[in-house]
Amino acid sequence: MHTVSAARRAEVVGALRRGTVPHGGLDLFAVGLARYESALDKALGGVTAGGADFKAVRGEYGSGKTFFVRWLGERAKRANFAVTEIQISETETPLHRLETVYRRLTERLTTATQPPSALREIVDNWFYSLEEDVLASGEADESDEEALNAAVTALLERRLSEVAAANPGFAAALRGYHRAQAEGEPATAEALIAWLGGQPNVAAAAKRYAGIKGDLDHFGALAALKGLLVLLRDCGHPGLVVVLDELETLQRARTDTREKGLNALRQLLDEIANRQFPGLYLVITGTPAFFDGPQGVQRLAPLAQRLATDFLPDPAHDNLYAAQIRLSGFDLDKLHELGVAVRELYADGADAPQRVRDRVDDGYLLGFAEAVAGELGGRVGIAPRLFLRKLVDVMDRVDQNPGFDPRLHYGLTVESRELTEVERGARVQRADSADEVELDL
Repeated sequence: MHTVSAARRAEVVGALRRGTVPHGGLDLFAVGLARYESALDKALGGVTAGGADFKAVRGEYGSGKTFFVRWLGERAKRANFAVTEIQISETETPLHRLETVYRRLTERLTTATQPPSALREIVDNWFYSLEEDVLASGEADESDEEALNAAVTALLERRLSEVAAANPGFAAALRGYHRAQAEGEPATAEALIAWLGGQPNVAAAAKRYAGIKGDLDHFGALAALKGLLVLLRDCGHPGLVVVLDELETLQRARTDTREKGLNALRQLLDEIANRQFPGLYLVITGTPAFFDGPQGVQRLAPLAQRLATDFLPDPAHDNLYAAQIRLSGFDLDKLHELGVAVRELYADGADAPQRVRDRVDDGYLLGFAEAVAGELGGRVGIAPRLFLRKLVDVMDRVDQNPGFDPRLHYGLTVESRELTEVERGARVQRADSADEVELDL
């Protein structure tokens, strides 16, 4: 049984009230994901041992891909992994611009104790761990600051020797950051952290101070990722989970952008297979059309081969160790189970918990789930977001008003403006008069 803090409960319920996926607390109402736990934990265990891996998550719009990857991220953070989630888009984060992908990665980098962006805290913790190693080895005394800094710099060079060979700038920026901290130059230190995070337009003076040139480019970003993995490992984080979400947007990109993006993904998978990123667990999400259709993965034969997975008619027989796993979405039983979990979470923090449980009982939840799914043309798989948003609204009214009985006083209404594009497309259209019927002449 979960013991949930008031703050954590408020964060989760607040997100559901807004119709969004919470950034935390997903284990409190995860439904139907237990079957994936063993395979995912085994993969994370392999990464912890110094390996690297990837997983492709496929599912239709509304099947819960974003929920799944955030749930996985929470699970990884409990194992002390760092986690980052990146939304791929043609204009803001094109997949083929790996320097931009790396910048988003560092901007959204989190750990179990640090919110985005955790980069500076990780760098500071890394230098602290180096100092601790130097002191433990007896190479320098804590009272001799100059000798300690020199020994830490030497250890830095040894730890980053492989990365420095591919991207000398990353090690130089870390060295410069350490010196700026020691010399009381906070502005320079901040600028060098920005450079390490892939930010463009870092002050030229800071780059001269560290002896680096230019910004991180496509290839420099891959070397910087290797460096980040080294920092995480030395700080006690066994690895990094990187989520590339909504890759299906590549299908709508310009032809040249799509081809470059698919090739960048193929390059990443090959680098992982060649153990170039020890400690990396890459997760990508997309629709079946992206993985199987002519405008997605199938356009690049080498990528299609790496992601090829056989799916049998019954999802219960899926191989969860395969390159792809599929999310089968919700049925009414799962939607009802989800409603029960959220009701209990809500009631535990309500002013009138028993009234919430009595008036939003299991029978009401089942009927409510059927009604919401009916508003979406019977497509239960895309109903959870709207179902939870409306359910929290009902429970708010019950909790605040002693005389409110949802069976008597609440009628489900759904307006087009509150729906996502997918929900709007699935909804059963109802016309109140002949004048509202649109004819395609």
